Amino acid sequence: MLPALQFQSTIDPKVVDYLEQLSRTDFSGDIETTYSSRLAVATDNSVYQQLPQAVLLPKTTKDVECLTTLASKEEYRTIQFSPRGGGTGTNGQSLTQGIVVDLSRHMNQVLEINIEEGWARVQTGLIKDQLNDALRPHGFFFSPDLSTSNRATIGGMINTDASGQGSLKYGKTSDHILAVIAILANGECLNTELSYDQQPEKIRKVLDVTAKVCRDNRQKIEDKFPPLNRFLTGYDLKNALDTTNDEFDITRVLCGAEGSLAFLTEAKVNITPIPKARTLINVKYDSFDAALRNAPFMVDANALSVETIDSRVLNFAKQDIVWHTVSDLITDVPDKEMLGLNMVEFAGANLDEVQQQVNTLIEKLEALQHSGTAGIIGYQVTSDVASIGKIYTMRKKAVGLLGATKGAAKPVAFAEDTCVPPENLADFIQEFRELLDSHKLNYGMFGHVDAGVLHVRPALDMCDPEQEALMHTISDQVVALVSKYGGLMWGEHGKGFRSEYGPEFFGEELFTELRRVKTAFDPYNKMNPGKICTPLDSNDELVKVSGTKRGFYDRQIPVEVRDSFNQAMECNGNGLCFNYETSSPMCPSMKVTADRRHSPKGRAGLVREWLRQLSEQGIDPIELEKELLTKRPSIKQIIDRLKNTFNKEREYDYSHEVHEAMMGCLACKACASQCPIKVDVPSFRSRFLNIYYSRYQRPMKDYMVANIETMLPLMAKAPKLINGVLKQSITKSITKKTLGYVDMPLLSIPTLKERCRTNDIAEFNLKQLSELSEKERQKHVLIVQDPFTSYYDAEVVSDFIELIQRLGLKPMLLPFKPNGKAQHIKGFLKQFASTAKTSGEFLNQVAMLNIPMVGVDPALVLCYRDEYNEILADKRGDFAVLTVHEWLYPRLSSFDKATVFDTRAWQLFAHCTEKTKLPNAEKEWRAIFSHFGLQLNTVPVGCCGMAGTYGHEAEKLASSKAIYELSWKGNLASLDKERCLITGYSCRSQVKRFEGQQLKHPLQALLTNI
Repeated sequence: MLPALQFQSTIDPKVVDYLEQLSRTDFSGDIETTYSSRLAVATDNSVYQQLPQAVLLPKTTKDVECLTTLASKEEYRTIQFSPRGGGTGTNGQSLTQGIVVDLSRHMNQVLEINIEEGWARVQTGLIKDQLNDALRPHGFFFSPDLSTSNRATIGGMINTDASGQGSLKYGKTSDHILAVIAILANGECLNTELSYDQQPEKIRKVLDVTAKVCRDNRQKIEDKFPPLNRFLTGYDLKNALDTTNDEFDITRVLCGAEGSLAFLTEAKVNITPIPKARTLINVKYDSFDAALRNAPFMVDANALSVETIDSRVLNFAKQDIVWHTVSDLITDVPDKEMLGLNMVEFAGANLDEVQQQVNTLIEKLEALQHSGTAGIIGYQVTSDVASIGKIYTMRKKAVGLLGATKGAAKPVAFAEDTCVPPENLADFIQEFRELLDSHKLNYGMFGHVDAGVLHVRPALDMCDPEQEALMHTISDQVVALVSKYGGLMWGEHGKGFRSEYGPEFFGEELFTELRRVKTAFDPYNKMNPGKICTPLDSNDELVKVSGTKRGFYDRQIPVEVRDSFNQAMECNGNGLCFNYETSSPMCPSMKVTADRRHSPKGRAGLVREWLRQLSEQGIDPIELEKELLTKRPSIKQIIDRLKNTFNKEREYDYSHEVHEAMMGCLACKACASQCPIKVDVPSFRSRFLNIYYSRYQRPMKDYMVANIETMLPLMAKAPKLINGVLKQSITKSITKKTLGYVDMPLLSIPTLKERCRTNDIAEFNLKQLSELSEKERQKHVLIVQDPFTSYYDAEVVSDFIELIQRLGLKPMLLPFKPNGKAQHIKGFLKQFASTAKTSGEFLNQVAMLNIPMVGVDPALVLCYRDEYNEILADKRGDFAVLTVHEWLYPRLSSFDKATVFDTRAWQLFAHCTEKTKLPNAEKEWRAIFSHFGLQLNTVPVGCCGMAGTYGHEAEKLASSKAIYELSWKGNLASLDKERCLITGYSCRSQVKRFEGQQLKHPLQALLTNI
């Protein structure tokens, strides 16, 4: 019997006391101490892992003042903090063994926009793209850009002084920060918008010390640091002093301080007019070196930005869902291999001026291509804003795409944002390559060649202690190489665990001055200790590149287990699942809870720790799974399971925390394709539940879900009686109390069987069909039934039959065979394996007829490909079940085109699983409608919140409704619902529940014009 997993890192008694006292103050935020909450912020987008003591999530600036004021008391002097935003840092900036203070959950509002004066005031937990969404209607944007803009917070951008594409023109984050509100470790509030005389006395002392450091060391600072676009990160002493008027700006010092000086709670930022004209030129090369050496003249052409990616990143992009959006914008060159790509953008307010700049560059490109000396093999130009956005989305995904490398060695961020003068970049990279080649490492490259910044990520197996040590060796070598070429080690992503190199880059004298600033702000080293520098007269050490990494914990899991659970193990923390966009299907539970545990990244991290603890106890989950699939539980095991369930509240088991996070998952499968690493939560979730419920008793409702497909054919024999019972208020009350289910759907009347009898549809007969000629068989279409459409939405299947007939073909309904998806979702893997085996054998037998098999509901159809592959592996066979659009689209030429066109547009709401697993689905639906004389628009929506049975669970009702309101409710409210079409049964069910209206499947709309 699986034991309880008892391990839970203890919390320092001093911290426990502090948190108890904090809960008695006016602090209104969340206080989280569970092991799972702490694990969720123990990693970021780096290779490091540090478990904090607790997580505080303030709601206001007053909350931050409250928690720091209390912590400034002498008895709590040892308590340390680390501010956290989106957790997208690549160098462990927000990781700590102290207390994480996460400002992203609650402090994420746009407070004020002043278009006349050109600024906005925001809370620092606001995501960068959210700010731009608020500014866009006014014609403005916040111009510093970065690849993680859809999940990185303004506070995180300020703390790392972030910048990316377009920095040559727009600069870094610090160039756009007008003022901040900063709370020091002692609870004092620094509002940099106020004058010196308006500041509290303690704050004035801090300002005096910092200003003196800047003034007294001005020449040394000028002499030490090169005039790069990506200037010094970490206490920007150089730009804090305006030498023309001797004005000191403390805001500049806080930019890039990585939370080591104070908490930033609000920021006043300047905003930039959106360019009226934009043109992007994608220049293709036969080598990456040619792309690098070609970049300087493009910069000289007054381009806004010059971005580059190598063939490795391009090839990963081509294998990802993102390529479907850009394949027509970056086409391959016939008979040439594209090994490098420069993306050159021109932008401005004057259309003619921008066009002239574009024409000038094109002339030069054509001359160079004709000469054959520059490695240029072609180029493409686009001025469509949407297309430019798609290309940059692909470029931004490059970080995650590199992490999809096959094998144990993964590209690692540790020396990947070096900055050298652009004219030195090609030579620097050549020597960098020689360095990596000498260690026989693979690597990918991309970056901002206009600013001399290139991201280079060597592939290392961080579970291998020798390769982990090699990471430090290479870091040391890169530091020396950067110095040789007159650059900086950190041009974009801050110091973090690379802080140990600070003294070397600053020099001992200047580094001492840096420590003087730290001492003035934070004398007791409470703020993000070990980052940037330590206070004077302190024995505290800087963090080091060799700090504790995730690989240290992962290597405690046997290789076979790591490989088996690779969908969780390979998460690299890039955090794309934190994407705030409501129209993005990934990840609905994270979007409505703002709880990092309820995200693919969070769930993957919890499962990794669960696997580590199992290994620590000598339990092999793979062997346990085999046993659960092949053996029935003994009487003793059943009794023990009941005992464990009864004692559940009394005995700590880390598995309960994993279970809680897993039960929030909607099993929508968006992560399996949207995540660049393909973290597949539903797959490892079902495996976890299968094992978890070998120790604890399942709730009764799970058994009902697992057996619904067996029950439905019986229920459909008396649909009026069943519906009559289900409609009774007492039945609803009993169902809710005993099973925890609400809004149970009613059976279709007439039933599908009755409809087929009325329409005289021939019954399926395998023997008769096999005796037909190949030509005759091709006139048939076999409809694969799914439980929900056939029994709850039979009209859709009936209309599909009619559609097939109108197209001149012969429909035939296959006998209903359970699909098993509900069993998989609930972790009944033994039952699912049996269901899949039975249905798979039947479908393989039918497939021998070579007649198309088509299913109506996309989620159920895709289960045959995804979950069946997982459970049956090579025993699945080669049967293929198509969705309706997959069947129609390639056959359009065989169907007559419409002669009468309906100009009234239909609106398509596609199922999230369909959109993510079949990225061309919406485009193909539009082509199908066009062929039959209909106009179809696609509506960008995320998950509807129903997700099979998720939305029917009483405890999930509020969450289901909140997810529905993210994108579906508003879009439907703005459209004529009679013209709205929905591909997924669960989505139609959700709309019917909340809008009281039954919407159609796209195939039903086709009947209006065929």
